[in-house]
Amino acid sequence: MQLKMFVLSGAAVALWLLPLTTLDKRIGWHKSMQGVTLCAAIACAVTAGNIARLQAEQNEIEEIKTRAITADVVDEIATSAYISQQQRQQEAELILASPGDDVEATREALEAIYSQSLQDDTSTSEHPDYPIYLEICKSREAGKSTTWIVENVLKMGGRKFSDGKVKLQSLLNYFEGERKR
Repeated sequence: MQLKMFVLSGAAVALWLLPLTTLDKRIGWHKSMQGVTLCAAIACAVTAGNIARLQAEQNEIEEIKTRAITADVVDEIATSAYISQQQRQQEAELILASPGDDVEATREALEAIYSQSLQDDTSTSEHPDYPIYLEICKSREAGKSTTWIVENVLKMGGRKFSDGKVKLQSLLNYFEGERKR
């Protein structure tokens, strides 16, 4: 579309200058040819201006989409942090509200739950594909497409693209499944 705009702009300039330099002024139809080419030049310039306006509108729409995605990701992270904090607060209130004998048993149960989740987290972070998964998450948060992630993060473009899509899906399934446990 940008090439079309440049070609139309160049054609407008050429059509404007062509009759001034090439046509002999002694010819009777010189003025009519000059008028026709000037009208064609104006039409080319108006069309190029319309194309430039459409491109500006498309760029503005893309910018709005990017800001909306970023705001959605920030909101999702904030919601997740709030839910986690509320859950821990409820667990603490349950510990404090229970009678003295149950406090020790509840504390041990919570320690077992938290130590198990910490062990799961360390096993996930020790996985050899974990850095790639983190890079995939960063790319997804930045709004990159699946194609971009497969080609640039997993380095599997061309004939390996379908294998890359399968690997991407398996990585997402594995690490997001680990995260839910």
